[in-house]
Amino acid sequence: MVFLSVAFISLVAYAVFEYFRHQRRAHSIPIRIHVNGTRGKSSVTRLIAAGLRAGGIRTIAKTTGTLPRIIDVDGLEIPIKRRAGANILEQVKVFKFFTTRQPQACVIECMAVNPEYQWICEHRFVHATVGVITNTRLDHILEMGPTLENVTRSLCNTLPYDGIAYTAEQAMFWMMRKEAENANCRLYRVNTDSVTYLELGQFSYIEHADNVALALAVCEHYHVPREVALHGMYTCFPDPGALRVIEAEENGAVLQFINALAANDPMSTLAIWQKVKTLSTDLGTVCFMLNTRADRYDRTIQLLEMVRDNLRNEFDYFFLNGENLERVYNSLPEYGIDQSKAVKIGMADPKVTYDAMFERVKGIGTAFAMGNVGKGGLDVATFFSNRRRTRLGVSAA
Repeated sequence: MVFLSVAFISLVAYAVFEYFRHQRRAHSIPIRIHVNGTRGKSSVTRLIAAGLRAGGIRTIAKTTGTLPRIIDVDGLEIPIKRRAGANILEQVKVFKFFTTRQPQACVIECMAVNPEYQWICEHRFVHATVGVITNTRLDHILEMGPTLENVTRSLCNTLPYDGIAYTAEQAMFWMMRKEAENANCRLYRVNTDSVTYLELGQFSYIEHADNVALALAVCEHYHVPREVALHGMYTCFPDPGALRVIEAEENGAVLQFINALAANDPMSTLAIWQKVKTLSTDLGTVCFMLNTRADRYDRTIQLLEMVRDNLRNEFDYFFLNGENLERVYNSLPEYGIDQSKAVKIGMADPKVTYDAMFERVKGIGTAFAMGNVGKGGLDVATFFSNRRRTRLGVSAA
């Protein structure tokens, strides 16, 4: 009994010691930028870090996108290997690594979904000097929902107390402003129209004005000239899960594969499809691909509802990839989707999807991949990328 008591007291003492040691590490970095939001977090994190770095500020960053990465002070990318699933305590280890590089600034993407964990990430781990909330959309409703108001309040848990924050959100800005007032945080909404088409055209991929405007606002706050920041952003690499348009060719047929898997809420997915249509003069045979996860069936329902309400007449074939194959297939009539257009793939090898799409394309075709990156989604996108003829990039927002 005495041994257990001593062990417990020692464990508590060690935890307290580590907590205060982390606080010293975090505050040893003068500039700390915490990026939260529904869509575009990884892109904005990378853009801010690149802009600050171009301005002569020694900056390190961490993204939690499709493949978690640390972006070193020299812009080199270091993969984060996880033995288990994502855990917010990872941020403590990340800061320990950060301090070994002695940065002047760190840009860190919020990795929490649960509202309480989002609060902990900011107010116990990061202590941001500047907060960023990219936007607020209806996603992760099991953790943050069920309404857009709930999601907005949850995301606002990372607003820094007595601090400053930026957002590109418009529809829910009224609520965000109230939450910011409660935190005594000065919240600014960026003007996305300030980013010109000429500036966007300088990217080697197609970037969203919202993301660039947010990154420029943060860089301006730290006195980095606009042109200098933009030059740094033009050279940064997009997140591995960023939306891409990949052209592949087989036996004279050309298929453009649109990887929208990272934009897995219905509003973002619909916006990307609408944008893609403006960039293509001929979509040809259209194949929608829905990649599903068993533990995210609520997201599957949201996307099926979006297809029913907006896109039911815009595809020739509906590919079903990932988990819950039969469940999704059997539910298609509920969402106005003709089962005769469905192509059941499931968890098959990516080449099965590739070959099945080309079997249905004569001349020109378009494949629009939505849903989840995991459970084979990224594997299909990677397979197309490896077989690409040319490639354009579009970052997810």
